[in-house]
Amino acid sequence: MIVEEYGSPPELVGRGAVFVRHRMKSPQVAETAYVAPNAVLCGDVTVGPHSRVLFGAVLTAEGGPVTIGANCVVMENAVIRGAPRHPVYLGDHVLVGPHAHLTGCVIEGDTRVATGAVVFNGARLGIGAEVEFHGVVGVNTVVPAGMAVPMGWFAGGDPAELVPPGDWARIQAVLGPLDYPGTVFGVGQTERTQPDIARRYARSLALHHSDHILTPAQHPRLQPG
Repeated sequence: MIVEEYGSPPELVGRGAVFVRHRMKSPQVAETAYVAPNAVLCGDVTVGPHSRVLFGAVLTAEGGPVTIGANCVVMENAVIRGAPRHPVYLGDHVLVGPHAHLTGCVIEGDTRVATGAVVFNGARLGIGAEVEFHGVVGVNTVVPAGMAVPMGWFAGGDPAELVPPGDWARIQAVLGPLDYPGTVFGVGQTERTQPDIARRYARSLALHHSDHILTPAQHPRLQPG
């Protein structure tokens, strides 16, 4: 049964959830939103009106902000990560399924990203586009409005080409020009060994040493406007 009435907002949004101040930024959540007790919001994260962040979900701004619009649902154990040069923006009415992973992407709105799907840095999903169960949207890919990425398929390019999961040679051919290492890890052509990538990534994450976990009384509320 779908409940149309939202009811009165709680006195304190996100009580029991982990709100982390990171890079001098704290999460902000609308009073009418819900954040589950074991969800994590880290850094420059904004959750809009009537949106829901469910159990075990992680929203983290790793050098790029994460903005969640109105009436969105981020389901259990989903991970949404903002990245340098690639903020995350979810428009209104977006459903992110359990165990989905979204990094540095733009979801324009009215969209479902299903269970286990992955959307990478620089990707954009137009209004009404969908990613089905375990679908993958590659870096710097544009999924046009209304397009659906089928279950388990790969989408790559601008506009997206849809490739079935068994066609690994074609996936590699489409993915190559999109520059996955440079886009995701910021490495140049001479720094593409796994040790180079790991060291660079570890350095960027070292800023978490200065994080501060906020008490419930310190949870900022998103100002209406």
